[in-house]
Amino acid sequence: MCGRYSLSKSKIELEERFQAEMLGDFNPRFNIAPTQLLPVLTSESPKGFSFFYWGITPDFAKNKPVSQKFINARSESINQKISFKSSFEKRRCLIPADGFFEWKKVGKKTKTPYRFTLSDEGLFAFAGIWEEFENDKGESNHTFLILTTEANGIVKDVHDRMPVILKKEDEKKWLDPYTTEEELIDMLIPYQAIEMITYSVSPLVNQVNNDTASVLKKTSPMDQFGNYTLFG
Repeated sequence: MCGRYSLSKSKIELEERFQAEMLGDFNPRFNIAPTQLLPVLTSESPKGFSFFYWGITPDFAKNKPVSQKFINARSESINQKISFKSSFEKRRCLIPADGFFEWKKVGKKTKTPYRFTLSDEGLFAFAGIWEEFENDKGESNHTFLILTTEANGIVKDVHDRMPVILKKEDEKKWLDPYTTEEELIDMLIPYQAIEMITYSVSPLVNQVNNDTASVLKKTSPMDQFGNYTLFG
């Protein structure tokens, strides 16, 4: 599962990395959580950033509360499940990020947060799908979710799943409507562990409202154990 990620780069860095235009301002995000409005690149508009809500309500579950929405989908069955098959075929997206968080169990009630990112700590893209649905007021909303796969060697010590990080050369193909299903499935694999790094961070990340650069700083696990009860 991927329930938090970061996008701490500037608007200019995002536009340069993905060769797409972003209308309006963008403030770097350090502790992104589900239900928030976030930038994506879609198969319908690959040259311009759109802002969608993180958390899809599939066709069979429209108008459900936020708590019942999906935020991830298993890549191994994405082309088979009725709830996601149409989105996988027609509505794929890139989700810009520069890191994600997972929590390692270290006791019955204690978990230590870790950040995972590329070795150069640069921008990358999660593989995603998006959907449009009506809320209780009849308003149209666009939402997305992140595809996950089995954990690679660096993530599996903390969690058994990880988000699908696309290779840079696969990003355009992921959005291309003419890419075959077989080619798409071949992209949904664990990212190479040798190209990633991880480190423990402060339990401040546990609280969604702590959306500041401090949550990205390396913090020793020993310090975390001492402070955990203050923030958990």
